[in-house]
Amino acid sequence: MELEIRALTPELAPDYFDFFENRAFTDDSPYRCYCQMFQASKAEAEAAYAGLAPEELGRAARCEAERQIREGRLRGYLAYAGGQAIGWCNACDRANLPEDPCVGPCRHAPKEARSKAVLCFEIAPEWRGRGVATALLQRVLADAAAEGCAAVEAYPQMRDTRYEWDYAGPVRLYEKAGFRQIAREIDGTLVLRKAL
Repeated sequence: MELEIRALTPELAPDYFDFFENRAFTDDSPYRCYCQMFQASKAEAEAAYAGLAPEELGRAARCEAERQIREGRLRGYLAYAGGQAIGWCNACDRANLPEDPCVGPCRHAPKEARSKAVLCFEIAPEWRGRGVATALLQRVLADAAAEGCAAVEAYPQMRDTRYEWDYAGPVRLYEKAGFRQIAREIDGTLVLRKAL
């Protein structure tokens, strides 16, 4: 299997949306998020989603992702096989994350901390278990080191079995890459860090 990993840019937005709309959730996963919630503040989410009917949420999420890609806020990597995007990893500078996130705990860190956050993986079902997430994570680490980052953090949950909403990836993925646990949050989320 030959994979190509590319950093998301506005020019690659068509590939990004093609992946999310045609391959990411073909196993009937329940939610098509476009991976845009991590970059949204509470105020931004309220402005984007207030008063929408459930059937309108998907279109609103896509619009938010389009805006975030244009603004350079939604960052990460697409994995390609045969010229088609088959995987995604949301990885960005922690300084770019909101201090008042609309979901989960605050992952923001000041720019001088020089750290990145790995927030989400989505791999096309037929490509899972074939090393795509590992390849994406290795690219995140290589680019972070090249950019002078001090560390990369990740936030997986400890689970005994596969969970369909397990977007953060399995703990073993990070352990194999040299991440170490630095904290455990109330909901069972681990804070893992790899110093660079």
